[in-house]
Amino acid sequence: MSKHIPVMPERAIELLDVKDGGIYVDGTLGRGGHSKLILDRLGNGKLYCFDLDEEAIDECKQNLKDHENVVYIHDNFMNMNKYICHVDGILLDLGVSSPQFDEAERGFSYRYDGPLDMRMNREDELSAYQVINEYPQEELARILWQYGEERNARRIAAEIVENRPIDTTMQLVDVIKSALPAKVLSKKGHPAKQTFQAIRIEVNHELDSLKSFLSRFDEILNVNGKLVIITFHSLEDKLVKHCFKALSTVNDDKRIALRPEEIEKARYILLNHGDKADEEEIEANRRAKSAIIRGVKKVYDKER
Repeated sequence: MSKHIPVMPERAIELLDVKDGGIYVDGTLGRGGHSKLILDRLGNGKLYCFDLDEEAIDECKQNLKDHENVVYIHDNFMNMNKYICHVDGILLDLGVSSPQFDEAERGFSYRYDGPLDMRMNREDELSAYQVINEYPQEELARILWQYGEERNARRIAAEIVENRPIDTTMQLVDVIKSALPAKVLSKKGHPAKQTFQAIRIEVNHELDSLKSFLSRFDEILNVNGKLVIITFHSLEDKLVKHCFKALSTVNDDKRIALRPEEIEKARYILLNHGDKADEEEIEANRRAKSAIIRGVKKVYDKER
């Protein structure tokens, strides 16, 4: 199994500012890299860990077995309000873990041949196979454009429908390549990247989960609590940036930017304006290249 390297771990923990005895949530456990850093600072506090992948939870139960103050929950982070009432900090790392990408049988990667799966939760019914082989052409094109920002969405969707059934990731890669003009194929980057991203987002309802979470996390975050989110593509980052900006403005209608003398008037304050990994980290972990980390701190409740 490949090793997963957490992205911007020091910056994430710095923004989260873990307090001894606090209650924290790792909403995307993965292989436990960020969770381990939280636990090292948590003392007698408690950490709730969510993940859709049971394999990830099982592995972390072994990796973090020396820590007794961990609660593992096999569910989507958007549902954390069902399990927890008051927390001091929440961390989301929205990237797909390295083992999921690097294990061919999971079907996430356009570099390894495997079944068209892409389910983070293997108990879910919808898989990439169904999306590729059963969705109408127009719906496929919409998904590729909306979730993958793929300029050749219509051409690729038409080629997919023409070549059904498609059973494996490499078959899909070949179909995508056959739909693209030479000038696109000659560019840097893998030609199937955006299509695979779009299909994965559709299968796992990733943007819907994030939207749902962003509309509800305030209910469980304590005053002075912090929310830190790491995103990996512009669609996620736009949602997070917009939400954080709305929370940290004095007047949502007029979009008045927060000034230092008005901090006490805002329900939230921005902890940063979106940080990226430095060159040293990107060199050691290429998956950090597209990552952006943002954080907010809750100043007071709605009832104030």
